[in-house]
Amino acid sequence: MGREVRRVPVDFDWPLNKVWEGFLSPDRFDETPCPDCENGYSPQAQNLYDLWYGKIPFDPASTGSTPWRHDSPAVRAFAERNLSNAPDYYGTGESALRREAQRLADLFNAGWSHHLSQEDVDALVAGGRLYDFTHYVVPGKGWQPKDSVVTPTAAEVNEWSLRGMGHDSINAHVVIKARCEREGVEDTCSTCKGHASLEKYEGQRAEAEAWEPIDPPTGDGWQLWETVSEGSPVSPVFVTADDLAGWMSAPERGDRWVPGDVARKFIDDGWAPTGVLTPGRGYQSGVEAVGWDN
Repeated sequence: MGREVRRVPVDFDWPLNKVWEGFLSPDRFDETPCPDCENGYSPQAQNLYDLWYGKIPFDPASTGSTPWRHDSPAVRAFAERNLSNAPDYYGTGESALRREAQRLADLFNAGWSHHLSQEDVDALVAGGRLYDFTHYVVPGKGWQPKDSVVTPTAAEVNEWSLRGMGHDSINAHVVIKARCEREGVEDTCSTCKGHASLEKYEGQRAEAEAWEPIDPPTGDGWQLWETVSEGSPVSPVFVTADDLAGWMSAPERGDRWVPGDVARKFIDDGWAPTGVLTPGRGYQSGVEAVGWDN
């Protein structure tokens, strides 16, 4: 996601910063919300979903887990990071650290996601999740399975969930589905079959799946587009690439200004990410990054 150059007609007049209509799925594909569920889950699975995210009261003992405390090493480490990153907000010193650690412990104890049982962990491993435990990264090859995989314990996974990104929505779905299977209940809504919506007419969903976006018309003009959203123009249309580069490097663009040679290199490349973060340079826009010497 970032910026790209598009060749459009010189008289192309689509509004700036407005997503191109051809990139948006037509309203006729909007289905009717399911009257019996929120997100495609059965009532039993919805209850588990709410427990996972702490939307309803949760007791760690229900999964055989031990509640987190303010002095649990993983919780204290999390609190220390918060104080280090924002001392003006969290305060400093042992009292501030204990206060923040207690807040975090209460937060982590409120949801199932930080208190999995061993059966939950087994389901994640069987579902090809928890790569941090079952795989390792090989430069140039990505994630590779370990020669000898040992299923992590629930305690290990629960502590891991407090670090980094933790569990995502896929992990939640895998664990909820597995528990429903163990308890002999359906995990999907019987009304919508898990879609969370109903077709307004027969074949609507198939039409939506077959729909493909339509690019804007092509032409001789040069225009800068953002790709952070579905895609919209962010510059006027120019007759030449040099004109677009001149606009990008104009001083009046303020903090969005880039040197002319960098702008031209970006145009030649045709695309740049939103931004790039490196230890040596810090954060810089993607357009600036394309001008770096390799």
